[in-house]
Amino acid sequence: MEFVWFIIVGLIAGWLAGVIMKGGGYGVVGDIIVGIVGALIGGWLFSTMGVSTGGGLLGAIIVALVGAIILIFLLRLIKRT
Repeated sequence: MEFVWFIIVGLIAGWLAGVIMKGGGYGVVGDIIVGIVGALIGGWLFSTMGVSTGGGLLGAIIVALVGAIILIFLLRLIKRT
């Protein structure tokens, strides 16, 4: 069941990051991938800075969202060059 929540959090975070970054979106699968990779990036970043979101579903979405925004930003930098 945790895997299903992981996918749902990835989908929500990827979609929200696409909306915030004013992108055209990456489709459902792309949003899930961006969200999951963003969750890994956000988790690493938050733990490195010693920041805790308190856990739970909302905390996981926030961490994944921050990581997904950073990922989209980096992908756009790479794509331009």
